[in-house]
Amino acid sequence: MSSVQAIPAGMTAVTPHLVCADAAKAIEFYTRAFGAVELGRVPGPDGRLWHAQITIDGAPVMLVDEFPEMGSVGPLALKGSPVTIHLYVKDVDATVACAVDAGARVTMPVSDMFWGDRYGQLEDPFGHRWSVATHVRDLSPEEVAAGAAAAAAQGCN
Repeated sequence: MSSVQAIPAGMTAVTPHLVCADAAKAIEFYTRAFGAVELGRVPGPDGRLWHAQITIDGAPVMLVDEFPEMGSVGPLALKGSPVTIHLYVKDVDATVACAVDAGARVTMPVSDMFWGDRYGQLEDPFGHRWSVATHVRDLSPEEVAAGAAAAAAQGCN
C-alpha cells in the first residue's frame, strides 16, 4: 500500500487555479493586494509560466500564464468571468483599500450585510472577480432569513 497522500501536504480538495495574462505580474499584484506568499514557479522555455503557486493566509492558489494555442485564456480575453473567488480577511476595509492601491477596481463597495459579514467585491487587473469579507456578527438562520426578506423588500438582491 502506498504512503503517498491523495491530497498533497499544504493543498486543499478545492484549489483555485487562475489563468492570467502575465501570471508573474498577477503574483506581484496578489502579494501587494492580499499579502500572498509565493511558493514557487515553473517557467516554460518561452518564458511563460507553466505553473506557479501562492498562498493567501495559508490557502493555496495556483496560477498559469495564458496558452491560447491550448485553449487556455484568462477572463480578460473572455471579456469577463462567471466565477467569484471569496476571501475572508481580518479587516475587509483595509484589504479592499490595499487591493485598490495595487490596481483592483471596486465593483461593490464594502458594507455591512444581512448575513453577518462586512462585505464588498472587486475585480483584479487580470479580470478575476473577488468577494472580500470580514465576519462581524454571528446570526441564527432565522435572523439571516429575516435580513434577506428585509433586503428583498428594499429591492436588494
